[in-house]
Amino acid sequence: MTVLYLAHTECDNSLHKSALETLTAAKALADGTGSDLVVGLIGADVADAVGTIGGCGAKFYAVSGPEFADGRYASDLAAAEAIAKACSPEVVVAPATSRFSRALPGLAIRLGGRVDTHLSGLAAEDGKPVAKRWFYRQRMEGTLTRDERPWVLTLDSGCAEPFEGAGATDVEALTVDVSSRTKVAGMECASEDAQTIRPDADLLFVAGAGWTKKQADGATHVDEAEKAIMGFLDATKSSLGSSKSLVDISGEGGAVISFLTHMHQVGQTGATPRHPKGLSTCCHGEEPHVVGWRFIKERRAINLDAGCGWAQGKCDVLYVGDAFAIMAKVNELLG
Repeated sequence: MTVLYLAHTECDNSLHKSALETLTAAKALADGTGSDLVVGLIGADVADAVGTIGGCGAKFYAVSGPEFADGRYASDLAAAEAIAKACSPEVVVAPATSRFSRALPGLAIRLGGRVDTHLSGLAAEDGKPVAKRWFYRQRMEGTLTRDERPWVLTLDSGCAEPFEGAGATDVEALTVDVSSRTKVAGMECASEDAQTIRPDADLLFVAGAGWTKKQADGATHVDEAEKAIMGFLDATKSSLGSSKSLVDISGEGGAVISFLTHMHQVGQTGATPRHPKGLSTCCHGEEPHVVGWRFIKERRAINLDAGCGWAQGKCDVLYVGDAFAIMAKVNELLG
């Protein structure tokens, strides 16, 4: 049996952390099933990427050139199909990036196989591949097996340790003729300051609904709250999350922090981020929200209530105090 690991390069021709994590999982799956591991790389220039993972002991295929620099369904699918046909894999493993999430379902159709996406883990049981996926907002994990081959699998980030094993190796280059009506005109990326959702940040900063509530003087201070939050984010480059849906807040007639969107929500009806550390502010730590913190390794919270949900064993450190005053002092220390 052959396990094919697919990855694409980033703008700087490197491999993203999620791609390295997926390689760890793919290699473990190949070892567990006694299969051969094959690596397929797609990008403008894959030389640096090959050097980063050249020590994995796999056979390497590559499709490279300017037309494969950016994500485009036609070119990505053609490249992945060429690599797959060159090695005839039973299992294809790739990171669940937006680029591959578009193209790889089409690969499964062209190869007559099946696809499962956004998986949380891979394993080998009795010499057969088994996929794992979260259900019910990451409260239950199910296992999946399929008899159809090839089986195309995409793995979410944060589910394995990044692969470490640089080295030199031979690469078989494949030529792919791409004809597509879609032309890539360029890419416009949000600046680091404008982008407040940063999956690779070391810290998650959660702004609770308490920032928009009436304070001790009987008035709301949303403008002051926005300055305190953005000041901290600019200084630390942390990722921003929220504890309550903006629909709920606005429905209660409360003011809304202008730069928070539904995408920021963490919890049962939101995201489940995987940052090493997390700081919650003005949030009571109720279970529907805290379930989204299950992968945060170190948790700290700021709340006026010493008996809030965070104090019930849900965080490592609870600072009992006014978040406005505490964050003002923190921002002052950060300079």
